Amino acid sequence: MRMLSSALCIRDATVADLPQVLTLMQALARFEGYIEAFAVDIEALRSRAFGPDAQCHIQVAEAAGMVQGYAVTLPIAFTYDLRPTLVLKELYVNPAYRSAGVGAQLLKAIAGRALTDGAGRLRWDVLAGNNRAEQFYQRHGGKAVEKWRAYEMDANSLHRLASG
Repeated sequence: MRMLSSALCIRDATVADLPQVLTLMQALARFEGYIEAFAVDIEALRSRAFGPDAQCHIQVAEAAGMVQGYAVTLPIAFTYDLRPTLVLKELYVNPAYRSAGVGAQLLKAIAGRALTDGAGRLRWDVLAGNNRAEQFYQRHGGKAVEKWRAYEMDANSLHRLASG
């Protein structure tokens, strides 16, 4: 376990961070098994995370002068209670910095952002079988949602439904 000094900094990502964030995103894609379909590049990140029409927000954990972790959140403007839901789309920490509090500090920052934005809830998915991630989120107050089951349609299913 790597011990962190006070040199850990959780902050909003900047455009200059994007190459390091992209490297970590690729590592997550490999871990979760979708690297072959991974299409994100620096320009896509820049256009989706920065500027007046930003679609997501990226926070980074910086230690030893490098981005060692990141989190991507997406807002859902409102739901049943007319309050936003913040969706944690990705949270990833460099394996060398796991179990050192980096993920916990990122999650804490995300919770603060959710409250600042007036969110009524924070939601996320955990890859089936990723017990370490489930234990992490449970330690920090997360609960598995048994009431709902995740569904999705791939592009082929969307085409069949839309044209059928």
